[in-house]
Amino acid sequence: MAESKQKKKKKVVDPKAVAHIKSTFNNTHVTISDKFGNVLVWQKAGSSGFKGSRKSTAYAATLTAQKVAETALSLGISSISVEVKGPGAGRESAIRALAVSGLQITSIKDVTPLPHNGCRPPKRRRV
Repeated sequence: MAESKQKKKKKVVDPKAVAHIKSTFNNTHVTISDKFGNVLVWQKAGSSGFKGSRKSTAYAATLTAQKVAETALSLGISSISVEVKGPGAGRESAIRALAVSGLQITSIKDVTPLPHNGCRPPKRRRV
């Protein structure tokens, strides 16, 4: 029979981490990693219980960031630097939720990729 093995969360020694917030038009991803890029905690609006068009709301991003912050505080993380990517509605609300939950934000950086006249964009949408 297959035994269910649960992974034990290791204790984080370094209290500094990086929070990556990817906010698209359809969903919001909040990930916390250490300074080397190893993922410690992650959550998405879809896995937080929101389905369909409710995933793209600012409220869903707020609850997602709160869940991530609670787990990060239990791991021993106290200060984070935030990197925001994407054009979605959950950008500012996720940052506010991380700040209110007790994590100290040291810097906020926008890392949205912008083309330097690369690929040709798709045709305009006609409605």
